[in-house]
Parts: sequence; structure tokens; C-alpha cells
Amino acid sequence: MNSLVLSFQEIKDTQLSLVGGKALNLGALSKIQGIQVPDGFCVTAAGYQKALEHNETFQALLNQLTMLKADDRDQIGEISEKIRQIILEIKIPSDVVKAVIHSLSQFGEEHAYAIRSSATAEDLPHASFAGQHDTYLNIRGKEAILEHISKCWASLFTNRAVTYRIKNGFDHSQVHVSVIVQRMVFPQASGILFTADPITSNRKLLSIDAGFGLGEALVSGLVSADCYKVQEGEIGDKKIAAKKVAIYGLKEGGTETKEVHFDLQKTQALTDFQILQLERVGRQLEAYFDCPQDIEWCLADDTFYIVQSRPITTLYPIPEAHDQENRVYVSVGHQQMMTDAMKPLGLSFFLLTTNAPMRTAGGRLFVDVTPMLASPDSRKMMLGAMAQHDPLMKDALTSIIERGDFIKPLPNDQSSGKSNKSVPPTKPKAQIENDSTIVSDLIKKNQASIEELKQTIQTKSGSELVDFISEDIGTLKKILFDPQSSAVFMAAMDASSWINEKMETWLGEKNAADVLSQSVPHNITSE
Repeated sequence: MNSLVLSFQEIKDTQLSLVGGKALNLGALSKIQGIQVPDGFCVTAAGYQKALEHNETFQALLNQLTMLKADDRDQIGEISEKIRQIILEIKIPSDVVKAVIHSLSQFGEEHAYAIRSSATAEDLPHASFAGQHDTYLNIRGKEAILEHISKCWASLFTNRAVTYRIKNGFDHSQVHVSVIVQRMVFPQASGILFTADPITSNRKLLSIDAGFGLGEALVSGLVSADCYKVQEGEIGDKKIAAKKVAIYGLKEGGTETKEVHFDLQKTQALTDFQILQLERVGRQLEAYFDCPQDIEWCLADDTFYIVQSRPITTLYPIPEAHDQENRVYVSVGHQQMMTDAMKPLGLSFFLLTTNAPMRTAGGRLFVDVTPMLASPDSRKMMLGAMAQHDPLMKDALTSIIERGDFIKPLPNDQSSGKSNKSVPPTKPKAQIENDSTIVSDLIKKNQASIEELKQTIQTKSGSELVDFISEDIGTLKKILFDPQSSAVFMAAMDASSWINEKMETWLGEKNAADVLSQSVPHNITSE
């Protein structure tokens, strides 16, 4: 196996730094049973590095580039142009040329090929680099293919690619590029398939963009695409665009833009049967890669070919549930007025202080309320509590319940004779006396506890400090869940609810307690 050139079948899933994200994905796709991928090979990043490793001018310009910020547009443009020119003028190493020509002889020199860049920091779960590097279609002949390999190397330093790396914290000197040489498919239709709807983030709603001819017309924004929405084998919304032009490949090489016949402009690019066929392909790829996918496809001779599949990086992450059941999560941050992301240490500490079924996603905390909504008894209590402190969230939960098909209902706790173990039991409210000093006494008690902690913690460091904090969590939880303290703030919530209800009934004033609470000192929410 030659490390300079690898066929898709030879690419291993550990070779990201050698072939880049796009080629790595093609290697994986080519091994999936039932998925059709046009044949091809990858000129690895080793060839790119070999061509430039002793070029001192390139290294000097690269060092200058690392000193720039994203706002330094003029300097980025000037230095990037010089680097691109160096790469285009440099001679491709003879062993790279030899390996490319050998692979072309195996796949067929007479065929047309798509030449595509595959950077080693591309198509990653956290950064897609989509559209940052160049692709060339319908390239014929070994000389033209070698020329476009150099052009793909140079596209690593387009202004947009350099700026993207700077904004996302990638080191220019650590990002290399391989080049995909893939047999051209001349499709009747092509487009993009999202296995989760990019507009609503609904992971069960699949979205297909489709147009006639090559997909470049859609990617470049030259034409509007048909858009089909599919969920669990059912086609929902269909928007048929007026597809006035399409891009097609020429026999002699290159592409041309042609006007679509008027009678076909408002015709579906895919039939309903083909839409559902493509949905099944998308779900198969999503299951294989274990995350929602952004898939480039084309249809030729009634066969769907997949030319790329990458993770969708714009979806908000969801907590890991380790099953396929529907779940409902309530944001802790919105309840506590702390919607910014938390750091990992803060998240882990918060999780140690609670008995609630909390989950993390996107640097934030969520409570899994699915079991509570499934049971009639606990559902009623939860909606009642939500109505008091977050009416909008209560409305959202009610909408989910009314759908009827989202949550599997459990029998009523009382009628079944068994308790729902996943729902924490509701404790009776602690009784508090009408004592004006109770709040100040609780504050003094907590402050004394903090002062004692400060004195003790100053003597700890390193692993001893971590062990001390872990042991002290028990004391902290006793303070946080002190029945007397809970009774005080529940009394305040009940009072607010009573005031709102009575003032609206008697005086027509809505949410009077919200106005009153703004006069209370140290109320973070009101302030």
C-alpha cells in the first residue's frame, strides 16, 4: 500500500491526518453495504507535505500568516495569494506523479473525474469547513488531473479558508490537504439530504434539497432547490421551486449551464418513490455514523450515489439517553436565570449537589421530566408547579402532552398501587411559624457555615483539596435542602401566587407580585 495514494477501500478510519475528513468519510462510505459511492482514490497529505517541506519562502509566509487576526483582511489576502502562487508553481514530486498515474490506469484514464480538496481539519463533528476548499468537476486526462491536484493544494490558502481557520483556532502549519480523485457521475438530479431538519433541528424530520443536473448549481446558489420534508416514511411538506437552469458535464471536459425546458421547471426533481428511497439511504447512513448527517447525493440511471456524508455541526447537542425513546428535558438554566454555558468543573460540581435526574448538553444542565409527564399524578403536580414560576414552560409541556403520541403514558400512580420509582416522592411541606427573624437567622447560619469552610479550605491543596470538596458535598446538600429553608421560599412562592390571583380577581391587576418583588433587596431575578 502506497502512503502517497490510497483507494477509498484502502483508507482506514485512523488516517484522518493523512487523508483529511472528506476522504476519510468516503473511505467509510465505500465499505457500507448497499451504499453506492463512485470509485476513486485519494492523493494523501503526505504528497502535499513532500512538495512543500523544503520550501523556505512558503514556511516564512506561513509564519507571517500565524501572526494575523481575522480582521486583518488585507494582509490575509496578500499573504494567502503569495502562498497560492508558490503552490501552483511548485513541481509535484515525481513519486506522487507516478502514484497518481498508476491509480488512474487502474480506474480508467478515459473517464472524467471530480477533483476535490480534503483538508485534515475538515468535516469534523465540531467544524465542517463546508465550502472552504475547492472542487473541480469533469476533469479529463492525466495532465489536467495533476494540474487540478495543485489547485486543490492551493485552495487550502483561499482567503475564506484562512479566515475560517483563524476564527476557529486552527494552526495553519498543522492543517494539511489531501486530494480526492473520484469518477464523475452525470446525474439527472442531485442535491443535499439532511437527516435532521436544519431549520427546526427536529431530528425525526428529514429534509431533502433537490435540483436537476449537477449539485454545483444548488451549492453555488445559482438556482433554488425543491425542498421535501419526510418523517418516518411519510412525505409532508413539499416546495417545488422554479428550476430555470441546471449545470451539466460536457463530453470534452468541464461543465456548462443550460436552461431547463419551461415544461420541466416546476416539475419535481425527484418522484415520491425516489424521495422515500433516499430517506432510507439517509437513515442508514445516520445509523452507521451514529449522528445526524449532511449528505451530498446524485441520481443517475435510477441509482442514488453518495458523494459525501458529514456530521451536521449546527444542531444543538442533546443529552445521551442510550435508547431510542422520546424524552422531554427542562432547562435548569432558564429556571435559575443562568442561561450561559457552564464550564466542565461547574457542571460536574452542580451534578454532585442534586438528586434530580439531570443531564448535560451544550455546557448546560437539563432535567429529564419524561417519567413525571408519563404519570397522571406526577404530571398534574408538575404542571401546577410550572404554572406558578414559568407559565411559558408549562404551556410547552402541555402542548407535548396533548400530542398524545410523544410520551408513553404510565398508569395512574394511585390506581396502579405501585409508585413510579423514577419520579422522586413528594415530601410534605414543612410547617414554619410566623416568625419575622426566620429569614435573617437562616442567612446568618449559612454565612457562618461559609466562613468556617473558608478557614478550613485554606489549609488544603492539590488532591487533598479535591477530596475535601467531595466529602463536603454532603454538608452542602444538607444546607441546600434544609426543610426549614425550603419552606421559607415555598411560602414566598405561594404568597406570590396568592397575590397574583387575588389582585387580578379584585382589582384586575395582572402579575402584581412581579411588580412588588422589584422592591425586595438582593432579588437577582428582579434586579
